[in-house]
Formats: sequence, C-alpha cells, structure tokens
Amino acid sequence: MSIGDPIADMLARIRNAQCRAHAATLVPASRFRAGVLEALTREGYIQGYEKLSVDDIPYFKILLSYHEGRGVIVDMKRVSRSGCRVYSKIKDLPRVRNGLGISILSTSKGVLSDAEARAENLGGEVLCTVF
Repeated sequence: MSIGDPIADMLARIRNAQCRAHAATLVPASRFRAGVLEALTREGYIQGYEKLSVDDIPYFKILLSYHEGRGVIVDMKRVSRSGCRVYSKIKDLPRVRNGLGISILSTSKGVLSDAEARAENLGGEVLCTVF
C-alpha cells in the first residue's frame, strides 16, 4: 500500500490515537519520520518512540504524552503539502499560537523545531504546526 504523504499520515495516526486515549500508536518507519518524531520528543509533545519490526516491516511505536488525562497535543496541522510547498526564511517564520505551539521545519541541518531553527539561524520548509 502506497502512502501519498507520509508525514500527513503519521500526524493523522497520532491525532487519532490521542483522541481515543491510546498509550501508543504504530507508524511505518523512515528516516524522515524519525526526524519529525525526534523534534516532537525534544519539545515534549510525545514521550518518545522506538523502532520495532512486524512481519519484517519496520515500524515506529510512538508513546503518546498525557497531562491530567488529556492529550498534550491539542492541534496538529500539515502546512507544506506535496501540491503546495511552504518555505520560510528565519525572519518570516510564523509563531504558532503566539509562541505557545511549535512549527517543525526541514532545514539543511535536519528536522528542527522553530526555536531550534531560530537558534541556528536557519530557514527551511515548514512541515507542520503543533499546539
């Protein structure tokens, strides 16, 4: 089965699992997805992830975070899509919910959150926003 937009698929799986209050969810593994998951882990939106194999197919088991019974992630949106790529310079990087959320960017130094990109003075493709 082919997935047209793997990052949008991963975000939808996380969103759906958190709506159902699951402790974890599975997504197919790739290096790019690992970069996005690493950024979400560094920012505290997920507890972490681990790589496992189901029928010799690599998957990531994403451990979701909850605070007082509610999911830490309130809203996740894909910004840059395959039909319309969104790139941003560092000075034009939007703030998500007045700085309460994050943007995840694909930069020349890997996948970074907006705060990390500002610290590195890098712009790039805006993959998604998380609040």
